[in-house]
Amino acid sequence: MKRYILTTIVLALIVFSCSEDFLDKAPLDTINTSNFFQTEADAIAAVNGAYQPLQWPKLYNMRMWTSDIMAGNSIVGAGGGDDGRETIDMANFVTTTDNTGVLDLFRGPPPGILRCNVVLQKVPDMDIDEDIKNRTLGEAHFLRGLYYFILVRYFGNVPLILEPQAPGDDLRPSRTDKALVYEQIIKDLEEAKELLPEKSTYSSNDLGRASKGSAAGLLAKVYLTLGEWEEVVTLANEVTALGYALNPNYGDNFDVQNKNSLESLFEIQYVSDAGEDFWSNENQSSWLSTFTGPRNSDMVAGGWGWNQPLQEFVDAYEPGDKRKDVTILYDGCPQFDGMDYDPGYSTTGYNLRKFLVTKSVTATSDNSPQNFPVLRYADVQLMKAEALNNLDRTSEAEAPLNEVRARAGLAAVSGLSQSEFKEVVLHERRIELAFEGQRWFDLIRVDGGQWGLDFLHSIGRVNATVKHLLFPIPLKEIESNPNLVQNPGY
Repeated sequence: MKRYILTTIVLALIVFSCSEDFLDKAPLDTINTSNFFQTEADAIAAVNGAYQPLQWPKLYNMRMWTSDIMAGNSIVGAGGGDDGRETIDMANFVTTTDNTGVLDLFRGPPPGILRCNVVLQKVPDMDIDEDIKNRTLGEAHFLRGLYYFILVRYFGNVPLILEPQAPGDDLRPSRTDKALVYEQIIKDLEEAKELLPEKSTYSSNDLGRASKGSAAGLLAKVYLTLGEWEEVVTLANEVTALGYALNPNYGDNFDVQNKNSLESLFEIQYVSDAGEDFWSNENQSSWLSTFTGPRNSDMVAGGWGWNQPLQEFVDAYEPGDKRKDVTILYDGCPQFDGMDYDPGYSTTGYNLRKFLVTKSVTATSDNSPQNFPVLRYADVQLMKAEALNNLDRTSEAEAPLNEVRARAGLAAVSGLSQSEFKEVVLHERRIELAFEGQRWFDLIRVDGGQWGLDFLHSIGRVNATVKHLLFPIPLKEIESNPNLVQNPGY
């Protein structure tokens, strides 16, 4: 299956090389600058390297999905003691500037941003096929927009670096106002939308790359975050026009045999790893099944018991919601791989089911090929519903909301007031996108974050205050760059 690729080259900065095939991984190696950025294969290799930091534990292989713990859907669980201590502190809102999870998130995007900057600097002057050139540049714009979107939501003002940095450059940049960062994100995603091909045109080898729909969908989410409702509706309609639709069954989105499906706008690509160190950046397999499988159960390879759903979250399911049996393991739930679930496997009585991979697919804990969804069509439809409601078009907003509810086996909603509809659509986002790393960003964006704080307080997370809507700038980063000013309250 798909794998992102890393080969180091020296250009007075770092860029990355790989096989032209998106599926194959080249060996690590150093090559002379005189024979790079000459061919189509070089351009493809460089942009392939720009995808890879998304796979790392600093982003989607751990930190992004553990944000659901902080958002109140679950607890760490795991092995107790200091296992996951940094995540426990983040979820209890006692985060300090030396928290390693926060450091991971601050350091996760910059390598990807650097690689995008290299592509955007070098590829325009290459004498290569225009379609390949445009696609490569579009991918780099999309990825840079995604990396900065992650950073700005977690940290607010961040350094905005749009060119590769060389040893003689100022390597102690100050933080850029988040409004300017968002302007650049929008610019990048608009460029990506123009340059990228449609998903339907990709060969099986290239399926999983960013596409026109990826850019339109992510841009809709940026505008949702900024409260630009008309833009959200326009972009959501563009995504629909590109042919995306809901998968017939909710579980199809998380079937390891159904990756990059009809509903998928963009997902992180993982494969059976073929021997790389499970803990290193070269690792190409997913941690999710290993981390979240029920502890001491032998239900999956690994099974470390992370991300245990809370009773309050489980109680949020409406009767008959088909998504419950796909998302969580509970007493009396359908068997998993022929085995009954014992609630004693978890301290809450529940475990996450959504991303588990059977041992018939991967017999060892270090080889899960399960992709991770970044953006699905259901998300786009719920964004559209929320935006229409905020435009006082509540009756029109019912259609995209009810499309998502119908797949879940739930009755249509109608005749709600604007305020009632707001609560319903935000609840729907919580259930539909549970444990996909989306809930925290919803909590901090609605009503300037007050809606999220009210929710957190209602479930006993009373330590959460306005300052916690942003993470602290890590102490290690400030010590190495005194031009970084700390966020308020830390």
